[in-house]
Amino acid sequence: MTVTRLDEAQLRKAVPELAGLLADTVNAGASVGFLAPLDRAEALVWWEERAADVAAGRLAVWAAYDGDRVLGTVSLAFPGKANSRHRAELVKLMVAPDARGRGLGRRLLATAEDAAAAAGVTLLHLDTESGSPAERLYRSAGWTAIGAIPDYAASPDGVLRPTTIYYRHVPADALTR
Repeated sequence: MTVTRLDEAQLRKAVPELAGLLADTVNAGASVGFLAPLDRAEALVWWEERAADVAAGRLAVWAAYDGDRVLGTVSLAFPGKANSRHRAELVKLMVAPDARGRGLGRRLLATAEDAAAAAGVTLLHLDTESGSPAERLYRSAGWTAIGAIPDYAASPDGVLRPTTIYYRHVPADALTR
């Protein structure tokens, strides 16, 4: 399995696979900003709209490939404000339902942290559904929860759920692990 940072052209080529991953992830119950059932057409449009941000350097996207199949993805969103260039938001960490439990989420998380360190980012933040399996990953990887916001977003089945906000100072040794 390889994890590759996608440039704009690579992202556009990977859109069909990334759209399938997004639809499968949401339809399996993961709260990543969409309601179920999520169809491939909507997922395709969403990923296609990310290409401009990748081209402009506002978004970095990695895909984990097993052959031609995308099994996972993670992104870093970089703010445009001058006083925020030391931080980035970790977004859309997804692992295909049939590929979970094999360390891919942890590998994608480490890839994003290493890239953040290489880019001079010293602080990462994210939000995730409170009580979700993702919380176990972030806590075990050294992320710090700062609190939960009740009724923040609807889960894929439409129920309002709390979200927990996390942060992590990028480890000084991130590039040497």
